Amino acid sequence: MRSAPTILHLDMDAFYASAEQAAKPSLRGKPVIVGGIGPRGVVATASYEARVFGIRSAMPTAQARRLCPNAAYLSPRFQLYRQVSETVMELLHALSPLVEPLSLDEAFVDLEAGGVAPEAATVRAVGERLRRDIREATGLTGSVGLAGAKLLAKIASEAAKPDGLVVIEPGTERELLGPMPVRTLPGVGPATAEALRRAGIHTIAETAEAGEDELVRLLGKSHGAGLYAMALGRDDRPVVAERDAKSISVEDTFEVDLTDRTRVRAELVRLAERCVHRLREAGRSGRTVVIKVRNYDFSTLTRSETLRGPTDDPAVVREAVARLLETVDTTGGVRLLGVGVSGLADFTQEDLFAQLATEQEAEETAARAAAPVAGGEGAPEPEEERPRRWHPGLDVVHDEFGTGWVQGSGVGRVTVRFEQPWSAPGRVRTFAVDDPALRPGEPLPLVGGEPGAGQSSEPAILPKSLSPGDATGSESGEAISSR
Repeated sequence: MRSAPTILHLDMDAFYASAEQAAKPSLRGKPVIVGGIGPRGVVATASYEARVFGIRSAMPTAQARRLCPNAAYLSPRFQLYRQVSETVMELLHALSPLVEPLSLDEAFVDLEAGGVAPEAATVRAVGERLRRDIREATGLTGSVGLAGAKLLAKIASEAAKPDGLVVIEPGTERELLGPMPVRTLPGVGPATAEALRRAGIHTIAETAEAGEDELVRLLGKSHGAGLYAMALGRDDRPVVAERDAKSISVEDTFEVDLTDRTRVRAELVRLAERCVHRLREAGRSGRTVVIKVRNYDFSTLTRSETLRGPTDDPAVVREAVARLLETVDTTGGVRLLGVGVSGLADFTQEDLFAQLATEQEAEETAARAAAPVAGGEGAPEPEEERPRRWHPGLDVVHDEFGTGWVQGSGVGRVTVRFEQPWSAPGRVRTFAVDDPALRPGEPLPLVGGEPGAGQSSEPAILPKSLSPGDATGSESGEAISSR
């Protein structure tokens, strides 16, 4: 524990939803929900205007639609969110070399390591300047907590939401924590909270008063001792600049249960290739391949296979996934599939047999591509282009009307609103889904994209004193920790 509040926790406010409101002038001040839009989708982030209706992260989208049918339901645009996140992280690294990102929109910063004087007034000024810099660079708002420990800094940023700053002075921790519900403490889930409730413990103050011995008796030695320390405001965890990932995985939920075994296999192969792509992007390899299968009745099982050595070869992972699938019965229907790789390493152990198979597959593909030319039959007929899927919220460009975003689609038509982050709310036009003048676009910058344009100084969300929503709701989610 530090004698000065030099640990900073930044949490962007309703990050995905706020980014969408900043990008789409017609949605500012209105309920916006980002996540899976299908019948089995899940809410990733809800704007503060949507939280008034009881919508929260991880809620099924179908339930959210019943609570707030008139909200804008948008597909995530991770390319935009990553761009904004990179900008925010650069601002944090300018404060200190010790920055511990927790997700795209959340991080701890050790201000002491950055040479900031350990005085409450100084660190408060740094936090306020950071909030201004984020607003100017991204057009979005973030909440800042400052304290002498990571636990307290995170609690402070939650109390500051949205668009605020809270400093917890050393020595005031127990007074602040005391009346809070025990679920405020990290690691206290429904099961732990129920065990404490049965013992008559509801608040953090009551947790501290129970004593370490009683908590150990109720929860076990490790969990009980750790919870007692947190209830007293003790947390000596350092800010760690690099957090080593233990595994890399991807998964998909299907709108209709998969019953065709061939389709299940094809989807797992596709997921395996996505997983290897992420593995290579991270510069890692892995030794254990895992598949996850969730059945129609929500029962979930996993199967794993450990290879002879770490690999990032897609052929090796595909083959392992195929072998694992043979051990799973999918006849009842599958609603979710996932592929993961664990046992990560920074090197690969070449598998000569897999390498040979990959090279042979490449040669056969090249031979098939060259066959029509060798036979004098000319180039093969191009495959018929699959119909475009225009997901709500995604960027598009029209040859005549310029840039806009998909407001909705169906029955062979797609509705587009043509507006930019720096413009007034735009016109809505409808086109055929296969209109050759309409094509996917790239995210526009939220600020500074239009020379001389008047960027509104109003934030995408209202300040805490004016926001009608639940200011205490957290959008935990990938990792979505999407907030």
